[in-house]
This record gives sequence, structure tokens and C-alpha cells, in this order.
Amino acid sequence: MNDQPGTTPEPQEQPESPQAQPQAHVRPRRRPGRYGIAAMAGAAILGVSGLTYAAQAGNAPTATASKTTTGLPTQSPADRNLSVLPLDRQAGSIDQAGTTDATAAQEAGLVYINTSVDYGAGQAAGTGMILTSDGEILTNHHVVEGATAITVQVVSTGKTYQAAVVGYDSTHDVAVLQLKDASGLTTIKPDTSSAVAVGDKVTGVGNANGDGGAASAAAGTVAAIDKAITVQSDAGSGPERLSGLIQVSADIIAGDSGGALYDSDGEVIGMDTAASSGSADVTGYAIPIGQALTIAGQIESGTESSTVHIGSTGFLGVQLVPAAYQQGGGAVVAGTVADSPARAAGITQGSTITQFNGSSISSAADLSAAVAAVDAGKTATVSWTDAAGTSHTATVTLIAGPIG
Repeated sequence: MNDQPGTTPEPQEQPESPQAQPQAHVRPRRRPGRYGIAAMAGAAILGVSGLTYAAQAGNAPTATASKTTTGLPTQSPADRNLSVLPLDRQAGSIDQAGTTDATAAQEAGLVYINTSVDYGAGQAAGTGMILTSDGEILTNHHVVEGATAITVQVVSTGKTYQAAVVGYDSTHDVAVLQLKDASGLTTIKPDTSSAVAVGDKVTGVGNANGDGGAASAAAGTVAAIDKAITVQSDAGSGPERLSGLIQVSADIIAGDSGGALYDSDGEVIGMDTAASSGSADVTGYAIPIGQALTIAGQIESGTESSTVHIGSTGFLGVQLVPAAYQQGGGAVVAGTVADSPARAAGITQGSTITQFNGSSISSAADLSAAVAAVDAGKTATVSWTDAAGTSHTATVTLIAGPIG
């Protein structure tokens, strides 16, 4: 998504059509609250995993999804099933039919994840599962995407911890967090050995509506296995494909993402991840727990790959003028983030960045890719021409930025 300078009106959320059919499969995405930083209008914050984050007021883009595992037909339904409810919306504004409060056994090993987005400009909330007694947490990548601070509350005790991201796989929508100074926590009981079959009874448990309190438990059955869906990224990076999913009739809604999908024995067989939109009858989707744990194991081992990112992402902290409003080459700066390496280096509004760490920069995309290649805590050189035409070069140390 891209903000545009000038008087472009804020995008409006599309109402649900009463005739909307068939259901479109969408990931219930994390959505930040409204931003109140006027100086960021028309700019994008750069420097996270090669992506730009638009400083745009709260409405998330409409999701696009394929109807079948191989089919191409798509719909653009109203975006009502968000994985993490924006906290500027009234709690409970999304109904979750046929649910009850979770039992103590179902809440054991469950956590609520609360994030600050873009340095406090927005907030979001979701769910996670405890993997180790010292506070390793499994959740969806999209629950923490764009977060600049994360707190985690253990549902069974109410105790709250600060959390850091160990790593993530955005392609498969898996992330691992580590709680600070945690010990003696109750972990989930995953079932990776039993085959999941159509008709099996299941219960999806999570932080429905992101409002805390007792966890919700949505009962249903397995409708299909090995399903694939396509979702549109909140960050504007294009459609993303999730495969091998468990499709369930359980009413999984906003805030449930990263939560547990239990079988009839009370063991975790999946991680709540997505839901349908465009119909009153919600269809849920979960990543099989074995698949999620395999990716989590790779993250825990510190093994990076083409999809797995380990540790913090580097952040320069420049706000860029969108390409459509630039003239000439380079990446034109609309502003800088407070306490960022860019501001410390003296980069100012109207500057044009022309080189970063030895790479020539001809566009915002070039700068994004170059910054993404440098880890947080590492140094890099940056060259720019200020608004008066004077050239500068400085060495900067990237800080940890929003999660890519």
C-alpha cells in the first residue's frame, strides 16, 4: 500500500455485499490502528526486509484469494476477517457464532500477543502458543509483521513479558518469539503423529476480536486437508500462497491467528491462520502443527534460507517520496524517523540517496533491497545529495526495525 501526497482521500472500507458468493479464502490479517503522525503523510518508512511500509491511516487493503488449490478465479471481498483486530475498533464488533469460553486445559500453553506498529503509531493483537518452558512462542508471521515492540501475556496466569523475534518465514506465515526472563511456563501438547482426516472434530482457540479476557473456543469439524489459498499481503508485496492447510468449519475470526487448533483429544494439530470472507458462514484454515514446528526448528537452529530470516531486520529510518511523485533518479527523502541512523547521519527532507553500502541507488526499491541486505547492528555507508545540491557520505549503524 502506498500513501500519496496531496489531498488524496483516505481509502474507505468496502461494505459486505449481501449477495457476496462464493466465499473467498483470505488470511485474516494483522491490521494496525489509525496513525496520527501527520508528518508521515505521503511517505514510506524504508528498511525492513526489502519492503516499504506506508504511513497510511488504518484501512487495510482488500484481500484477493483463489477459490481452489489450482484455480485462477479471484474475488475482492470486504476485509472483515482480520487476523488481528485494530484496537481502534470496538471490541466484539465482529461476531463469532457458536463459540464458548475456552476451558482451562485449552488455555494452557496459549498467549496473547500485543504489538506496537510503526513506533507506537498503531497497535494490534493476536495469539501464540508456548513451545518451551523458558518462553519460546510460535505464532503467525502476519501477527507480528510491522511490529516495533511486542508484549506477550500468558493466558493462564495473566503475566506479561517483553518479547523479541527469533526469526520468521513470511512465505509460510510462521514466526518464533522469545520471551524475556520467562521460566516455568506450561507448553502446548502438539500431535504430529496422528493423521488428520475429514470429519474429525476440532476446536479453534484464540484471542477472538483481540480484546483479551477469556480465550474463545470455536468448535467444528475438518472439512478438507492439504488445501492451498492465496492472500494479498498487507505490506503491498503482492499475493502470497499458503499450502498444505487444514480447512475447518470452526468460526475462526479476527485475533485468533497464531492460536491453537485442538483435536478431540485436546492436542494441538494446527495453528489458526486464515478464514473466509464474503459469507456469514466462516470457513477456517490452519497450518498443520508438524509443518509449523519444522519451520520453527529451522528458525531455532539459526539456519537462514531463501524464506527463513533470523534475528532483527536492519532499519535506516528514512521516509521516501513515492516513485510516482519523484523526478529523476535516486531515492528522494520525505523525512526521517526520530532517533534513526538516517537522522543521526544528517539526512534531511529533500535529500536524494544515491548510494548505499557500495550499491548504486536509482529508486526506492533499490534502497529497500540494499538496506535489507544489512543486518541490524552492522555498519554501512550511505551517500546522498541534500536539497541544496551538496553531496554527503556517512557511515551508519543500522538499528532493529519493524519486523519484515
